Amino acid sequence: MTKPRVGFLGTGWIGRHRMAAMAETGAIEVAAICDPSADCVAEARAVATEAAVVESLDAMLSLGLDGVVIATPSALHADQAITALSAGASVFCQKPLGRSAVEAQAVIDAARAADRLLGVDLSYRHTEAMRTIAGLVRDGTLGDVFAINLTFHNAYGPGKPWFFDAAQSGGGCVIDLGVHLVDLALWTLDFPPVSDVTAQLRAGGRPLAPGGVEDYAVAQFTAGTAIVRLACSWNLHAGRDAVIEAAFYGSRGGAALRNVDGSFYDFTAQHFAGTHATTLTTPPDAWGARSAAVWAEQLAASPAFDPAAARFARSAEVLDRIYGR
Repeated sequence: MTKPRVGFLGTGWIGRHRMAAMAETGAIEVAAICDPSADCVAEARAVATEAAVVESLDAMLSLGLDGVVIATPSALHADQAITALSAGASVFCQKPLGRSAVEAQAVIDAARAADRLLGVDLSYRHTEAMRTIAGLVRDGTLGDVFAINLTFHNAYGPGKPWFFDAAQSGGGCVIDLGVHLVDLALWTLDFPPVSDVTAQLRAGGRPLAPGGVEDYAVAQFTAGTAIVRLACSWNLHAGRDAVIEAAFYGSRGGAALRNVDGSFYDFTAQHFAGTHATTLTTPPDAWGARSAAVWAEQLAASPAFDPAAARFARSAEVLDRIYGR
């Protein structure tokens, strides 16, 4: 069978990392690359020596590709994804799919109308630690989950100016980091209804001014019957590179994903019973581009719309409510 031919729009570090992971599956052919940076193009060509270099998404789509991987600034995601889907190409997009729930829903509607596969790089779902914890929740081992605590503090901040422009980014640390946390809670619980959303957003330690971008946020909402508490930040004096945790507490036990020694990449999963903790998973775990590899293999099996993509809007709706829009 002929492998799906895929183009990569945006070949910075993340784009190249996802491209290499997809190529390594053997499921797809890297057919085209596009980036305004000559250096990024050169580094991508080192991975995909036979790929065509094109100047625009339109030029990429003129090649009749089966799929497009989007790793561009957030403001471009929705329009680029809709353009690709409308041209008959499946799409794998970096998070966030849109800067708002309206944008995200428009992409989902375009994918459904075109009957094309849509994926979003919600990578933390694919850690071995999180998959193990989700299994404990879903098989009833933890009983009725009534509380979830989510944390993502990044002692650094984004390196690109557009992250700090709300019109381009859609928000600050919540849409950058909190999107993963909200997704983990909803995905693990099988996307229950969400209610009672409250939040406080700050920038430089002060309440967020209109039109600004937050660097610290706390939020709370109810997902089904579980109370979810979320905290995320950029440039926090955390005493380590990062603090990342997703803890689930139920009537029969608890479980938590935690990063190891401040790492952005190494995680453990533990199961709690009273005062006893059992470690279920430990590093190493090459999870970083696993979501991209899964999409590539799914595309090779079928380019058709996956109804599970409709749920990408659910996290975006929660983020909108955190932002009060």
